[in-house]
Amino acid sequence: MATEKLTEYERKRLENIRRNDEMMSSLKLQSIKAQVSVSTKRPRVETKSYNVSPKKQPKTQTPIVMRRSLRTRGLPPDAKGLSDEVLESMAETPNSSRPSKGLPRYLGPLSMKDAYSGVSDRALIETILDISKKPQLDASVKGEIKGENGGFEGGKGESFSTKEENEVEIGEKTEPLSEGIGGFTCGLVKKEENEVWSSLKVESLTLKPENVARVVPGRIMNVKFFPCTSSNMIAVGNKYGNVGFWHIDSKEDEESGIYLYHPHSGPISGILIQQHCMSKIFTSCYDGYIRLMDAEKEVFDLVHTCEKPIYSMSQQSKDPNCLYFAEGNGGLSVWDQRTGSFSNQWSLHEYRINSIDFSSANPNLMATSSSDGTACIWDMRSIDADKTLRTVSHNRAVHSAYFSPSGGFLATTSIDDTVGISSGANFQDTAMIYHNNNTSRWISKFRGIWGWDDAYVFIGNVKRGVDVISPAARRTVLTLESPNMTAIPCRFDAHPYNVGMLAGSTAGGQVYVWTLG
Repeated sequence: MATEKLTEYERKRLENIRRNDEMMSSLKLQSIKAQVSVSTKRPRVETKSYNVSPKKQPKTQTPIVMRRSLRTRGLPPDAKGLSDEVLESMAETPNSSRPSKGLPRYLGPLSMKDAYSGVSDRALIETILDISKKPQLDASVKGEIKGENGGFEGGKGESFSTKEENEVEIGEKTEPLSEGIGGFTCGLVKKEENEVWSSLKVESLTLKPENVARVVPGRIMNVKFFPCTSSNMIAVGNKYGNVGFWHIDSKEDEESGIYLYHPHSGPISGILIQQHCMSKIFTSCYDGYIRLMDAEKEVFDLVHTCEKPIYSMSQQSKDPNCLYFAEGNGGLSVWDQRTGSFSNQWSLHEYRINSIDFSSANPNLMATSSSDGTACIWDMRSIDADKTLRTVSHNRAVHSAYFSPSGGFLATTSIDDTVGISSGANFQDTAMIYHNNNTSRWISKFRGIWGWDDAYVFIGNVKRGVDVISPAARRTVLTLESPNMTAIPCRFDAHPYNVGMLAGSTAGGQVYVWTLG
């Protein structure tokens, strides 16, 4: 039945296939192919081999230590400061310093021992507890208090004198001019309205090799001096959630005074060292956590957590119980530690708030800088998002807005390549001073800070120097340079008591401390 359905063409095709198979069988081509294959096959040579296995070494033999560069080990190029053990552990277990995304955040207290990346932090804890027990000067009134022999108690010899003791007449006004040991002076003289000069010789600031150290791995986001007169110590926070301490006066050769902790899982956005109790240090982070490092309890307590990133944090000098922090896009919250709840919350800017600062002359005045291109001055007694006391506008994001030590000026730093100086009774006069603020995405944005008076603003530059801007001259009048400066300084802090001690930090985790030569 099947053959009856075939067409004429299909029948001819099957007939041709049958005839071809019969022809191939008659020629015996398959047997010829097998014979040729056997005759042409090369014999295997057993005496020569190109795959020689290495001779196994006995397990008891001491392994050979291979020297590897810092780059191949995943370490920064300059590892001075941090111990070799700490750096090696970071290279082998990068999660200890660089948290992986997606990991759950740890809720609750974290012991300092578990957060510490090293052998022992006992020396640091004892040092912090020791300085916290000693009486300290209030930074907000340092220009009015003097110690024995005209200097600060426990200070380095520099001093501010009282107005009654040493005055300089300027027309109908008088301003203090202080004189310290060895003829060093650091006071303010108001020559004309909004024109101030300082007797501090900034050109005498020097950078010594022993005042350079790598405190943390990676980019530093914040750097803070401990506000004390008995010891010189710095706290820094980096983008990986590490908090590092450098005891500059430490005589410990083993650890060089460097201590590293990992209490957070993201960039550190704020560090607050309690003026009245330096054993308690607040840290905020992009992970939405605020922790309190308590040296007495040896723990990082969890103070507050939120779902939004925290971009900055500050406190009023007269109110240590309230934390002011910026979260999310333009939000500002006030957390009262006594009640464990919010006392106020506002939406002040369109985009994130990068800095929060309070005036020393009037603690009710608060300045905020934002990525929306503005810096605003607010009255805390009647704060309203649509009612600012003063708004300083820039063409691009503003990364800092800081009041001067006297509270009479406001310095704003924007990535539109300007530093704004606002002055006047109501900060109505604003001068825009050119400064190249363009940095790569690997470097923290520049933030100009005030020194120890209203005469100078210090800010980093891309040529590995520190520019000194004079608000009176409205330009950069000096650049601090040193062969010991091997990276671009981005974030700064001036020691509140040791006049002439300036700390700058870099994207590589280094801290440079300039001092009077």
